[in-house]
Amino acid sequence: MSVQIRSKNGSLCDRAEGTNEANPEFEALLDYLKHSRGCDLTGYKRSTLMRRFQYRMRSININSYQSYRQYLQSEPSEWLALLDDVLINVTTFFRDRDAWVTLATDFMPQIIATKEPDKPIRVWSAACASGQEVYSLIILFAEALGIESCLQRVKFYATDVDEAALRQARQGIYQFREVTEIPPHLLEKYFEQSEQGYVFHPQLRRTIIFGRHNLASDAPISKIDLLVCRNALMYFNAETQAKILIRFHFSLNNNGFLFLGNAETLVTKRQIFTQVHIKHRVYAKGLKLGVEEPLQISPRTRKKQAVDFLASHVRIWQTAFEMSPFAQLAVDSNSCLVMANEQANALFGLTLSDFGRPLPTLKPGQLFGLCTSIKQVNSDRRPVTLKNLEWRTPNGTTYFDIFITPVFSSDSHLLGMNLTFTDITGNKQLEKKLEHANLRLARVSKTLEETKAALDTTHAELESTQQELETVYQEMNSSIRTKE
Repeated sequence: MSVQIRSKNGSLCDRAEGTNEANPEFEALLDYLKHSRGCDLTGYKRSTLMRRFQYRMRSININSYQSYRQYLQSEPSEWLALLDDVLINVTTFFRDRDAWVTLATDFMPQIIATKEPDKPIRVWSAACASGQEVYSLIILFAEALGIESCLQRVKFYATDVDEAALRQARQGIYQFREVTEIPPHLLEKYFEQSEQGYVFHPQLRRTIIFGRHNLASDAPISKIDLLVCRNALMYFNAETQAKILIRFHFSLNNNGFLFLGNAETLVTKRQIFTQVHIKHRVYAKGLKLGVEEPLQISPRTRKKQAVDFLASHVRIWQTAFEMSPFAQLAVDSNSCLVMANEQANALFGLTLSDFGRPLPTLKPGQLFGLCTSIKQVNSDRRPVTLKNLEWRTPNGTTYFDIFITPVFSSDSHLLGMNLTFTDITGNKQLEKKLEHANLRLARVSKTLEETKAALDTTHAELESTQQELETVYQEMNSSIRTKE
């Protein structure tokens, strides 16, 4: 796993000035994290990394990088606590409003005009954090095209290196203080207020493909018309910036635009991007990539690869989940509902306001033994199968087999669980019918046995009567002969 540090607007980056002085102990610590945990922070400016590390070290009373490295080796869970301090999640809707107005009025119409109606518009929110940026983009496109046309024409990709931020982004639930920058009429149009907060438009939310992605090392998403990555690049060192920009250049269509933060300026050896709006940092493609530059996108292999693998893989998984003939729920590690397919929504009567709520408070959580089994999966990290669970409703009784499968990140961190409900009511009904048939057969068999016994008794009585009659007949014949 590679990790990037998050700026105040939620972008993935380091936040401080660079430094030319290398600290051997700190470099050894970064090298340890890279090779033992797959947590690569070596591409970021050192001053902010050192400041965030020192903040964490002071909280546990450790004074040197060497001692902290030893502590990491003895406490395997500490590195997760470190990342919680390093990743700073702060972002807002329509941050730098004038820049978003410029994007909506000057550049989005160009993107829409250059795309044929049957060709999708592809939008990538890179370093999307907790989702405010990608939802801001959806609102602008829905306003420009109309909601139905936006659903049909625009594909949104939202990526981040932070799994926790992505889980929050997928839910699309925000508190009042987080939506204050949204104009009231747009808030009412695109959000539904619930007990958990303001929930983004469910149909539009399902148009987004979310995925974990490291800007500095992962393959870029291709054929992008608008690439938004605000206030992130300025926190990388020059070498890492150059690699990211090559990826961005590869991603963009020739008529596409790159939208950066107001505080960012591209400083590169070759002007592969041209600034088309100076104040609000909108760029178009400039010089073509050199012969060697594309090789930096995937330096580990020279085999031809599909650079859009992230989007296609996520789409396959998402479609399989939604189109499954079985009701499926996804819950996070705290047993709160994250996703439900249409079968689950219909079966349990789930609504938009149920997302984000703890499973025990929802109808499926009332199934006997389910919540206990989820706790068991949380503890044992192994799949669990529940058989013949009974669910009674005013409409009748339903029986389920429930398969609970843990879902892990690439670093074996438990993200949540997938619950698949197999309706076995038909099987139970057949079992009951068979049971009733067997009972009837048993009763008939008993009746037959009793009848046979009665027949046997009757047959014996008839034989005895016949013998008595024969004896009487013989006696009568003997008496007649005597008289003669």
